[in-house]
Amino acid sequence: MTSRHPTFQVDDSLRWEDEERTLASLEPIGIVDIGSNSVRLVVYDGAVRAPTPLFNEKDSCRLGRSVASTGRLDDGSIASALSTLRRFRAIARVLGVKNLRAFATAAAREASNGQEFLVNAEQALGIPVRLLTGEREAELAALGIQMGFGSNADGVTGDLGGGSLELVDVTAQGRRNAMTLPLGGLRLIDTVGGRIDRAEALVEDCLMRVPWTAAGKGRPFFAVGGTWRALAKLHMQHVGYPLGVLHGYAIPAKEAIRFCEAIRRGKRFRGMEEVARSRRDVLPFGALVLERALSRLQSSEVVFSVFGIREGALFDLLPMTERRRDPLIVFCEDLARLRSRSVDHARELCAWTDALWAEIGQKETVEERRLRHAACLLSDIGWRINPDFRGVQSLNVIAHSAMAGIDHPGRVFLALTVYLRHDGPTEPIERMTARLQPLGSLLAANRRVVRRARILAAAIRSAHMLSMGHAGIIDEASLKVERNRLVFTVPPAYSGLDGDRLRRRFDVLAKLVELEPAVRIGG
Repeated sequence: MTSRHPTFQVDDSLRWEDEERTLASLEPIGIVDIGSNSVRLVVYDGAVRAPTPLFNEKDSCRLGRSVASTGRLDDGSIASALSTLRRFRAIARVLGVKNLRAFATAAAREASNGQEFLVNAEQALGIPVRLLTGEREAELAALGIQMGFGSNADGVTGDLGGGSLELVDVTAQGRRNAMTLPLGGLRLIDTVGGRIDRAEALVEDCLMRVPWTAAGKGRPFFAVGGTWRALAKLHMQHVGYPLGVLHGYAIPAKEAIRFCEAIRRGKRFRGMEEVARSRRDVLPFGALVLERALSRLQSSEVVFSVFGIREGALFDLLPMTERRRDPLIVFCEDLARLRSRSVDHARELCAWTDALWAEIGQKETVEERRLRHAACLLSDIGWRINPDFRGVQSLNVIAHSAMAGIDHPGRVFLALTVYLRHDGPTEPIERMTARLQPLGSLLAANRRVVRRARILAAAIRSAHMLSMGHAGIIDEASLKVERNRLVFTVPPAYSGLDGDRLRRRFDVLAKLVELEPAVRIGG
């Protein structure tokens, strides 16, 4: 199970003392995106590394549907957009959003009546509306990828809107080669009169003008935009993929090209009737653009992102120290603070399992260590659930949560570990796979990952049997390998916590690492 995302320097993310803010202290921030296809408001809990959307609403106003042919924003679309913006202003007031920001993209930028519309939009919304250049759109899309996949994200980002396609090369060192192309779905439909066959040459011609396509060879293509997310949903249904999370969903480039070509040619797939009406006519054109972009760039795979220019605008507000933090670790710590008995105990588990891994010589990559820490932070979020359902419910919460900075195999590892922490790490894989359908088909995909999850789950169960989830105990309990024994030393002050249940759980851990168990009371 290999990660599709770059590794992170975990140590920099685990400076717990630097992050003692409370979630209640955050001030909501709202982003209004006036796009060529839709107008959307997202309200986040604050300008932080792992923001949580408090509210998310859009209206498909289709401002850009006739700009290519008439040069103007459609009057009906303008009326719809202004009505939506007035509602968004009222929503922001009700939610107490003091920091509300707005921007407009390709349709307002290119239409002859765009400036007039922006004046009315500012009156409706009650705040200034920034008109983004194409290059700035691309930059914000790249920042959105960094928000969603980490500051070390590496690949070509493509953001497909209704009016334009933004392309930008993203590396750990920064952004480069930002371009905007007139290949938005609504614009293409308007330009070629809805004829997909006429759009093919236009798309090819535009992509041929990109001088740096060789930079994409063998690298991921991060796909941003609602039309491409709809394509990802269709592909999931087509292949029977069991984890319905769009963010981080990846398809090998050759497979994605074949799928897009089939949609472009009019093939019907299961689930097409569930695509929003506002996307159905655009879908073949979005498929065409993705198909040709992947071919031209010679991408290794397409990775879909739910993070885009709105999240990029939020990321742009963060100080550099906040940007560098690991979004996965930040998310898991926030969730632990909200749902576990003690976030301090969850942090102690990270260090405690560090010591265990060092003692038993369990090799792991930086990414694997990062995922182990994340699992420790999430290990107790199900404690309020009925004991009979803690494992399955925790698995579902983790597998489907809105966490960033993680791919789908990583989600599966976290979910499996916390499931086994509750239901026991020795459950036969066949029974576990059958019990946890539809996710079961992913759980058994990699035996090494399952073994790591079993060991970590057994360690967490042993620690909880001594600490009961209370901080300040396991950090005094040591783990050492002495010859062929794994020795668990209980501090004298907690000797009364020793007993059969503790020893039985520790026996399981020792057996999984192929050592003899030994529990002793000592200093």
